[in-house]
Amino acid sequence: MSVVVQSNKSAVIPARLMGRAFGPEGLARVRELAAECLPCFRSEIARRWCERLGWINRSGKPALLNARVALVRLHQSGLLDLPAPRNGNGNRSGTASAVSGALDLGLWEGSVEQVEPIVVAEVTDKERSKLWNGLMVEHHYLGGAKLAGAQIRYLIYARERVLGALGFGAAAWQVAARDRFIGWSMEQREANLHWVLNNARFLILPWIRIKNLASKVLSRCVQRLPEDFRTRYGWAPVLLESFVESGRFAAFCYQAANWIYLGQTQGRGKKGSHNCPGKTQLPPKQVWVYRLEPHFRARLCAPPPAR
Repeated sequence: MSVVVQSNKSAVIPARLMGRAFGPEGLARVRELAAECLPCFRSEIARRWCERLGWINRSGKPALLNARVALVRLHQSGLLDLPAPRNGNGNRSGTASAVSGALDLGLWEGSVEQVEPIVVAEVTDKERSKLWNGLMVEHHYLGGAKLAGAQIRYLIYARERVLGALGFGAAAWQVAARDRFIGWSMEQREANLHWVLNNARFLILPWIRIKNLASKVLSRCVQRLPEDFRTRYGWAPVLLESFVESGRFAAFCYQAANWIYLGQTQGRGKKGSHNCPGKTQLPPKQVWVYRLEPHFRARLCAPPPAR
């Protein structure tokens, strides 16, 4: 099976992609290696991309996640046609059976002090991953989804009982309030966006009504996240972001956990696209950030590498 390259003369070839020099030469090389790739799997195209173009992450390993995201962006813009994902979109992965039957569904009220110790446990195995995915599918208003890019997920426990879950993945591509706060240029954002991590999911189960639990969990999580992330990927983010739908949540927990409120999104979604005909406008969301390093701007506003 071969890869058919789409002919879309109106699509603009990006000069930089995932913070790296790209342009017509980069596109030509990707098209060439994609056309020769057999079997025609996205994972194999990404592997060859990293090998041929020298895409290496900060721990010296092939930057497969970045390559996969870059492939999808080229595909969505009409510059490259990709085979369908082998595993679908992953929105219901790990949820072949409902998880609610394995949970204690009894109402639990009280204060954080009464239920300590609260444990924020990293998802590191298939069983915890299946539980995390099932909780999101069944109980989060956005449903289940695979987090994009470099990511980390946690389950929340107290007295061996599951209280909820949260997860962090790739940052939103363009957010006016956040970008003003950081003060970076478009080129700096393209080169350094990976240093920002998005709190893409946060769930406290509906029958858990423990006062101040959410803010306590956020505080515990950000204390351990940099080291957990460094252990997994060899580097750590310097800034966290989160988007809270005002009509659903008051976001008091972020304020209590010392996150900074920056304003509202414009309802364009995670990619920040202006030119999506027929796309439904999304509800505006509050933008919150948390500084993991005091000098985070020095990292985020560092000049992009020379082309």
